Amino acid sequence: MRIVVAHKWAADPQEAVVGADGAVDWSRARPAVSEYDAVAIAVGRQLADASGAELVGLSVGGPTAAAPLAAKAALARGLDSALIVADPALAEADSAVTAQVLAAAVTELGQVGLVLTGDCSVDRGARLTPAVLAGWLDWVCLAEVSAVRWDPTGLSLERESDGGWQSLTLSPPAVLALAAGAVYPPVPGMKDVLAAARKPIRQLDLGQLGLELIRAPLLLAAAPAPAPDRRGVVIDAMDPALAAAELVARLSHDGLTWEGRP
Repeated sequence: MRIVVAHKWAADPQEAVVGADGAVDWSRARPAVSEYDAVAIAVGRQLADASGAELVGLSVGGPTAAAPLAAKAALARGLDSALIVADPALAEADSAVTAQVLAAAVTELGQVGLVLTGDCSVDRGARLTPAVLAGWLDWVCLAEVSAVRWDPTGLSLERESDGGWQSLTLSPPAVLALAAGAVYPPVPGMKDVLAAARKPIRQLDLGQLGLELIRAPLLLAAAPAPAPDRRGVVIDAMDPALAAAELVARLSHDGLTWEGRP
């Protein structure tokens, strides 16, 4: 059996810069394996060790997804091998398209009994891909999974639900989205990084998958950020009485009373 971990090589939004006009500058945001994906890989490693399964990393995206650093960064976290679907048509893929390609790649791999994902993708954060992926595969999907244990009779797991927690027993195949706090993934050491360079990597494009993408209608709209109404007036407060009088005078000039009402 194979256990697949779907992960994404994407820019870290914490390093993006928002300009005064509201535009987001991604030029300084470095791509990485997100902390959500690292959780899924760590849980996958535990399950693979307990079941004797092969742990395969699966990444879908534009040409940057095939960068050597992208594959090695994921492999260093404990994957046995990697499958990358990189195609220019996937550079701006939404959740629906990403899920469709992931499903095709899982089918291409064969003998997959479990697909793990992080809580959400680091760049979009829509939390839709696991459910849509399960729909394409016709598998069960469970989100907010906080703990998973391998058992010869199936999977024992816990997940958060409205109003409490659920303890479930599940038979594969299934798609599980791991909660962000399911485990604390270890930081790869130098030994892990060196070992990643020797692990097998397979790369495909959409043509090799024989896939015709189904794109959902997408409407994009943009609005300029409102200009801040700040005049930058500084009142000298060395003399509190004079400062208070100047403040009242300025408020009165703007049509406001001392109580702040017109």
